[in-house]
Amino acid sequence: MPAPQKTYAFSLLHIDIARNSTDDFNLFHDKKKWQQIYRNPFGGPIVLGFQLEALIEGAIREYRAMNQENTLIIQKKLLFSNYQFSFVSPTKPEQVVNIKINKSMFSNDPLNPILSNKVSLKSAGKLSMVGYKKESRKPLFLPDLDLPYFETLISASDRSFLGDTGFFIKRKFMNTSNAKNFLAGSLIEQSDYFDEIEGKANFPEIFPCALISCALLENAIKENMDFKRNPMVYTSHKISIDRSHLSHLKSNDSLHLLIRSTHENGSGILSLQHTHECYGVVNHKNLLFRSLVSLVPLKS
Repeated sequence: MPAPQKTYAFSLLHIDIARNSTDDFNLFHDKKKWQQIYRNPFGGPIVLGFQLEALIEGAIREYRAMNQENTLIIQKKLLFSNYQFSFVSPTKPEQVVNIKINKSMFSNDPLNPILSNKVSLKSAGKLSMVGYKKESRKPLFLPDLDLPYFETLISASDRSFLGDTGFFIKRKFMNTSNAKNFLAGSLIEQSDYFDEIEGKANFPEIFPCALISCALLENAIKENMDFKRNPMVYTSHKISIDRSHLSHLKSNDSLHLLIRSTHENGSGILSLQHTHECYGVVNHKNLLFRSLVSLVPLKS
C-alpha cells in the first residue's frame, strides 16, 4: 500500500528547537549568523539534515504500521535500522516538503534478510534528499569494527583525542526533554514516543545520531576550521542503528560519540569529500550506532 501523501513545512522556530536540542551550532542553521558565511548561496538558514531524517523516520514508522510490516521485522529478527541518504539541495523555512516512500522490497537472504524502501524528499518541488531506509539482521555499514576498548571511555576527557587511535571523543547524556524537543522540531508527534501517563519512553532512532553534528563541530574547532570562510556541508549519511540497544536507552545514559576521518577515493567533487566514521557508545558498554558521514567544502 502506498504511503499517504502528506505535506510539511518547517519554520525558523522548528529549526531553532532542533538545533538547540542537539547542540548543533552550525552557522547554516542560525537565523542571524547565516549571513556571516562567506558567499553563502542559500539566502537564509536551512533545515538540519538530521532533522529531515527524523521526519523520514516518522513517515517510515507510519508506513510500517499501515502495511503490517513490524511483524515481519520481528519474525526475521531485523534488529538493525539503516539509513542511506544523499543530500541534493537544502530545505528552507516555510517550503512545502513532501516525502515519497516506494513500495517495500524484501530480500530473504538466509544470512542477512533485508526489508528496503527507496525514499525521496522534495522541498518546494525540488529534490532535496534521496536514498534508502532498510531493516536488516546485520549492520549494513561499518560491519568490521576497529574500536578502542569501551571501558577506556570512562576516564577519557571530553572533547579530546584518544591517544593514537585517531578518534575524537564527545560525551553527551541522553535526556527525554531534548528528545521530545527534537521530535517537535522535526514535525513528529512526541507522544508517539513519550507519554508519562502511559509509562511510554522510547527514544527515536535519529535523535542520538543527530548528536554527531555537535561532535563534528567540536572536532572542527580543535582543528581550527574557519566556520565563516570555509564551512563544510553534508553530502551523505550512512547509518546503522542497533534497535536492541535503542530499546533500553533511558534518560541520563551517557553517549560517547567517537569520530575519526577515513579516506575515500573519488574524482571531481568526490576528491574533496571528507568522510568520518562515527560511533555512539552507550554507558561505555554498548554500540548503539555506527555511521559514515561525508562532507565537502561549501566553496567546492
